[in-house]
Amino acid sequence: MKKYHVYGIGNALVDLDFEVCTATLERLNINKGVMTLIDEARHHYLLEELDGIKHLKACGGSVANTLFTLQQMGAATYYSCKIGNDEAGDFFYQNLMSQGIHTNLHDANREGVTGKCIVLVTPDADRTMNTFLGATANFSKDQLSEAALANSEYLYIEGYLVASPTGQEAAILARKMAYERQIKTALSLSDPNMVIYFRDGLLNIIGEQVDILFCNEEEALLFTQATNLEDAKEKLKFFARTFVITLGARGALVYNGTELVHILSYKTTVVDTVGAGDVFAGVFLYGLTHGYGYFHAADIANFAAAKVVAKFGPRLSNEEISEVALMVKEQLQYV
Repeated sequence: MKKYHVYGIGNALVDLDFEVCTATLERLNINKGVMTLIDEARHHYLLEELDGIKHLKACGGSVANTLFTLQQMGAATYYSCKIGNDEAGDFFYQNLMSQGIHTNLHDANREGVTGKCIVLVTPDADRTMNTFLGATANFSKDQLSEAALANSEYLYIEGYLVASPTGQEAAILARKMAYERQIKTALSLSDPNMVIYFRDGLLNIIGEQVDILFCNEEEALLFTQATNLEDAKEKLKFFARTFVITLGARGALVYNGTELVHILSYKTTVVDTVGAGDVFAGVFLYGLTHGYGYFHAADIANFAAAKVVAKFGPRLSNEEISEVALMVKEQLQYV
């Protein structure tokens, strides 16, 4: 039995979540609904412009959110990442420790400024991200833990790493190490802009195939260069042995390697979509590593995603996790 259910690599970021109107995005010349990389000067400028608006501060980054969810559900995880030697880095590290996530940061030499992501949530519940990578722009193979990876059931990679040459190199190496050790690999395409600007890099990370690919509908169409979802579903089979295409309020399309099923969503009032895909991936991977089939795991993941989009912020509370855990127990009769 492996020590860790999931070993994750990704960009360590401190998230700053603001609720704003669409006019604010237009005034600040921000592209709505996608992730945009910015430099430190732009980051400070945006913070000055948003000064006075109440916001939520959280230890974030896509893989971090997924691993937090896994830990909340009772899984064991390891996170390889890079933070700076500053207050934000201390906040991030302590957040990981409080959740029980194992990490390379115990012995890491910290330098530079910790990355941050300004998340802007508009009244339509859409999320727009402006990311200053800081220290995580230099995430590299040096941050990988071969021992932890070898002792894990799954390797989980976020597509955001493709934007950094060293991050892309680390992702490719981790995938190769996982393949050599017969560890299953999972990749999230993360964001439409990652596919638009770094598709070749994502193909390099995927290599021959990954075991699981996570994407939303827009990312699936862009990545497969298809004009409709039917074609995209077929083309994804060349890149992944199994995959999940999240469809927002319409649920998710899940391919388990032999059968493709549409798993319906749970009705909810959408407040903020930040973290929905990350929480979905966390609960889905929890299901797979705890004896659930793809379709039951996706049903539980949809339930969890419906909980997180009904509130402000990218994480589930302990009470909400308890509701998800109760559903897991109820699903046991079908496993």
